[in-house]
Amino acid sequence: MNHVKKLIHTDYAYRMGLNGQNVTVVVMDTGIAGHIDFGERILEFRDFCNGRSGLYDDNGHGTHVSGIIAGSGEMSRNKQGLCVYSGVAPRANLIMLKVLDEKGNGNTAKVLKGIDWIVQNREKYNIRILNISVGMLPGAGQKEQQDLLAAVDDLWDRGIMVVAAAGNNGPRENSITIPGISRKILTVGSSDDTKADAGHRGLRSGYSSSGPTECCIVKPEILAPGTKITSCGRDKRGYAVKSGTSMAAPVVTGALALAFQRYPHMTPAEMKLRLYERAYPRGEQLGKKCWGVIHVDNLVRG
Repeated sequence: MNHVKKLIHTDYAYRMGLNGQNVTVVVMDTGIAGHIDFGERILEFRDFCNGRSGLYDDNGHGTHVSGIIAGSGEMSRNKQGLCVYSGVAPRANLIMLKVLDEKGNGNTAKVLKGIDWIVQNREKYNIRILNISVGMLPGAGQKEQQDLLAAVDDLWDRGIMVVAAAGNNGPRENSITIPGISRKILTVGSSDDTKADAGHRGLRSGYSSSGPTECCIVKPEILAPGTKITSCGRDKRGYAVKSGTSMAAPVVTGALALAFQRYPHMTPAEMKLRLYERAYPRGEQLGKKCWGVIHVDNLVRG
């Protein structure tokens, strides 16, 4: 993670004292383990799959995603006192809504129940960001697509910035998963999907899904590292390595937690415009159809 944070330029933000404190991020995923790196910052856990109450993650994906966003890295502290695998916003608060089972599968009904829970509790927990590192292909039922897109757009309008993974169906065009095709929400692709090691765990080189959408919208808007990311594992003390846009999205979510700590009154639309203006390098410099790579220091500078 320290390598990732160098790539997205977090030095200035951390020197300013930004760490995500008092910013609450909801993660919809497979659950979350009570990893030491989360401390007491998991404010809520809701299980829409099995109805259990205690923290658990029967897959590991959700714990990994959450660690990228807000893990303290305490279990990776080295002799120099450096927490090697700390997340981008290591003091942010987390809420986990388990909408995916042990195989990483779910359905729209569970996601919609989760979104309804967010609507009911957003003020109680000061929820600013929702990270969705899962998606369905456009071949899903038309009503399911419309219901999910309408729900995430409604969250956006209520002041919650929704961040979605683009999907791992690239490099072909028009391969963005739902809800990432929404006009409003922020969709994240991997900036390093063409590296020699991008084939980690079966992902092809160029795996990051591409736009444009059927409505000719540029997607993904923003890129971040997503290949071979080390983050919290589900054994509560260790770490795991995963790759995909599922990992790139929480990198951006963590960066946004820092930005909302700096600019707490910004709307999602205002923050999205700021991302557009301050991405670097730009998409045209990379030869990719996107705004560019997230640059955290640019994002938080006055």
